[in-house]
Amino acid sequence: MSDLRVKDLVVEYSSGGYAVRPIDGLDLEVEAGSLAILLGPSGCGKTTLLSCLGGILRPTAGRIEFGDIEVTALDRRELSSYRRNTVGIVFQAFNLVPSLTAIENVSVPMWAAGMSRAAARQRAEELLSRVGLADRLRHRPGDLSGGQQQRVAVARAIALDPPLVLADEPTAHLDFIQVEEVLRIIRELADDHVVVVATHDTRILPLADRVVELVPHLASTDRPPETVSLTAGSVLFEQGTMGDLIYIVSDGELEIVRELANGGEELLKIATAGDYFGEIGTLFGMPRSATVRARTDATVIGYTVQAFRERLGATGVHDAIEHRPLDLD
Repeated sequence: MSDLRVKDLVVEYSSGGYAVRPIDGLDLEVEAGSLAILLGPSGCGKTTLLSCLGGILRPTAGRIEFGDIEVTALDRRELSSYRRNTVGIVFQAFNLVPSLTAIENVSVPMWAAGMSRAAARQRAEELLSRVGLADRLRHRPGDLSGGQQQRVAVARAIALDPPLVLADEPTAHLDFIQVEEVLRIIRELADDHVVVVATHDTRILPLADRVVELVPHLASTDRPPETVSLTAGSVLFEQGTMGDLIYIVSDGELEIVRELANGGEELLKIATAGDYFGEIGTLFGMPRSATVRARTDATVIGYTVQAFRERLGATGVHDAIEHRPLDLD
């Protein structure tokens, strides 16, 4: 078994002409036979990191090593071999082929690796039995529940017995019973693999050998204000995401709603011209605590903290935030 080591990893890309670094100088070590959880809100770099570990995305700087493989030094052909032979990925959206049955979906990576049809079928049957789907071999994804599709995805990810298994939000959209099943499988995998799971689901934490909390690195704070035009019903930002702009309404109306645990939502405020929102999360590096969508066609202007302070005055901003009755983020 091999250890996973990440040293001073940087991922940078351009957004609107400004450099954004979702990962900036990350160090990480995960011992063989253990389960590491990447915990954090949407936008903090979890999926970006998994993509780097899986050889899908090449980082801007830093090193990734898995055993004696220096992943960041591999060329295109070597990366293809690494992804095929070393890494198994469980995607959040399952990524099953709709026209193929469960057993065929699990067989795909084995066919690609040159395994015979008979051998691939036998291995796929064994894996689907292991994840409790022995009676669903010939069902297509559309005939399976979300939890069953996720278990097919897990079986496919380990079809070639990869030493490194990566899972992106494996419990998203699953009910409690389905979550229990998927978590049991993931914990069993960690006994003889390195397993890295990206999630915001705290129910997984008791299973982890190590928890890595990722904090988003936001965009440059000196960029000019950004004007955003919204049509009625469109969403400006969602609850739980990260952001680096404070918004002032120029015209139109926007609904600020908080999503409830039962699936409903609570209307906190209708923002109109002159109102501002989004300051708490932006100032303190917290996830958005509400969703904002256009009630009518609307225009808002987004300011960085620096630009917002310059517009309203540092003292005025502090006083306004201190006296606001609701955290309308």
